[in-house]
Parts: sequence; structure tokens; C-alpha cells
Amino acid sequence: LAGRDFVIPEDIKALAVPAVAHRISLRPEMWVRRIRSDDVLAELLRRLPAPRAR
Repeated sequence: LAGRDFVIPEDIKALAVPAVAHRISLRPEMWVRRIRSDDVLAELLRRLPAPRAR
């Protein structure tokens, strides 16, 4: 984590797909459309705003 002892939102976005995508189960129709869990998670991360400090 670049020498830091804390994480930032960019760290989470960078590691989420390889760390979590295999845990997502898609409906069969998603497989037929060739949509992968990696794609779903990446799109979700793209759309969600990062939390901000209060």
C-alpha cells in the first residue's frame, strides 16, 4: 500500500476485483450474455462514490 499504514479509497478500488469478484454469483442469464463477475464489480466500483472524510 505504497508504504502507508492505512488504506485509501483508491487502494480498495485497485484490490476489490481480484479479491472479491470470485465471491459473486451471477444469474444464468448473465452468463449467457457473457457478463462476468469481474465486469459487474468493476462497474459497481466505477459508479459508487468514494467515502469522504467528515
